[in-house]
Amino acid sequence: MIVIRDEKRMRRMATVGRYTSFLGMAALIGGFVLAFLPENIIGPQSTLLLYQLIALSGGWMISQIGMYLSHRYVRDPRPDEVLDDVLKKVAKNGRLYHYALPAPHILLMPYGLIIINAKYQGGEISVNSDGRWVQKGVGMRKFFGQEGIGKPVIEVEKMVQSTAAFLNKHAPTVDEIPIAPMIVFTTKGVSELDLKKSAVPAMHYKKVRGFLKQKKSPPDLSGEDYEAVRAALDEKAGSIVVEDAEMA
Repeated sequence: MIVIRDEKRMRRMATVGRYTSFLGMAALIGGFVLAFLPENIIGPQSTLLLYQLIALSGGWMISQIGMYLSHRYVRDPRPDEVLDDVLKKVAKNGRLYHYALPAPHILLMPYGLIIINAKYQGGEISVNSDGRWVQKGVGMRKFFGQEGIGKPVIEVEKMVQSTAAFLNKHAPTVDEIPIAPMIVFTTKGVSELDLKKSAVPAMHYKKVRGFLKQKKSPPDLSGEDYEAVRAALDEKAGSIVVEDAEMA
């Protein structure tokens, strides 16, 4: 399996994540310190309260940005590294693109594309009969140490739409390109997953190999169509790191 990864962008985002996390924490600490300052030391009490509100709200927002970036580009192992390890045995003839295309993780196979929405959230995660995702068992981490579960199906459907629009423009000679969405949890800290009612395939990373082995693949693209899709994706990816996952 060939892995195409935008290392330059990932290093840049990791640096931004570290700095924003630090700045956010500093602002939050500053906001708490302001609460203990004597009245009128920097102006009227109303001014002090305003500064405290700005520091706390601004610090929280900045820290959320830092958390978002850190979970994707700093955590060990990163989502892309987990996907590399999982897919290299079952997608030996695939090309896996990380952070270089309209979707963060795209696997090109001879029969089409698989768009992967990588989720790191832990706790007890389930999907209701109405398709709503629910996350429990994380306590205050849901607000201060971890993003909420969000709407994984809608997220991956938007990734599919963006990728399809890109290929319609940059590989117009291909009439139909099979694109399959998938939601994969890349963290070991998931205590329970009940995803049977998900509108798209969703699973823990340990089950991906078995799922893909059992899944009946559609007919392969023609040689011309495959090369047109590959060329469009490679051109968009540009001159970034290419490696053989078997050798990594």
